[in-house]
Amino acid sequence: MSRAWAEASTATQKLRIVGGLAGLNQYTRNEEPFWTKELQRLSQGRYTAEIAPFDRAGVPGSEMLRLIQLGVVPFGTALLSNISAQYPEYAAPDLAGLNPDMATLKKTLAAFRPYLEKSLRERHGVEVLAVYVYPAQVLFCKRALASLADLQGRRVRVSSATQADFMGALGAIPVLVGFAQILPNMASGNTECAITGIMSGNLLGLHEVTTHVHTLPLTWGLAVFGANAAAWETLPGDLRALLSHEIPKLEIAIWNESERETAEGLACNRGQPQCTTTRKGNMTEVARSPEDERRRKEIFGDTVLPRWLQRCNQRCKELWDQTIGRAHGIVAPAPK
Repeated sequence: MSRAWAEASTATQKLRIVGGLAGLNQYTRNEEPFWTKELQRLSQGRYTAEIAPFDRAGVPGSEMLRLIQLGVVPFGTALLSNISAQYPEYAAPDLAGLNPDMATLKKTLAAFRPYLEKSLRERHGVEVLAVYVYPAQVLFCKRALASLADLQGRRVRVSSATQADFMGALGAIPVLVGFAQILPNMASGNTECAITGIMSGNLLGLHEVTTHVHTLPLTWGLAVFGANAAAWETLPGDLRALLSHEIPKLEIAIWNESERETAEGLACNRGQPQCTTTRKGNMTEVARSPEDERRRKEIFGDTVLPRWLQRCNQRCKELWDQTIGRAHGIVAPAPK
């Protein structure tokens, strides 16, 4: 054995990872420790990694899929809401009003995931290693509301076309506002309600400027963690095997974190003892009523799903009916 070959065989390999959103527990408690500590421990020091959240790595969220495809980012995390502007079919599993609880979301993703993995691999050269989720996205409002019907005429911050579709169907006025601009827009009166993560809204301080939180999850926030297919194939076999075994465990941990945070986010906004952060509010919880549930289903079928099909194409009706639609018994209408 040559000395050079021996040195190469014992050298550690360092991976570069672009992770999810900075500051959220999905990243700080799960992604970051896995890549910076667990990988080295599990591989007995053979492999290490460095990770940066995509929103602090100088990588535009809308460009992430293309950058993974090109190999510029060999391992990256792409929010489906970001890439669905260019590829509307990927918005399907998190359409507004589709998943009123985590159990439904899991059923939805299970139905859609085979297509998601096959499509990203064959069309974009991206190997899907995990699908992550963020806590429920709910409504925070400055003024009292008893039900979704009370949103009529109110200006509501939204972050996606599908949220805008849902709000518009309620008679609200959707206003597209970035996360960092939520508080300034609430302060100026440009918006009086905001849809955002139930825990991230608390961390942002929304509980200090709003009084009511409606508990219906309108959307969640799904993210694909993927590898450039060529980069994945060139990894040593033992590293691929290790990651294939361990990343699904990371995915489960992140889903569990999101479910826990959805409950804790409500507790913190209400100021309940279950809240473990220092940001305790005194908000009024607006639980979904039977009428809210009826409206959710009606708006999804009559507005949200047809509007998504308009942004997509005829093939998306077939995709829906064969995947998510079949799982939930919801047939997509013919595109108009």
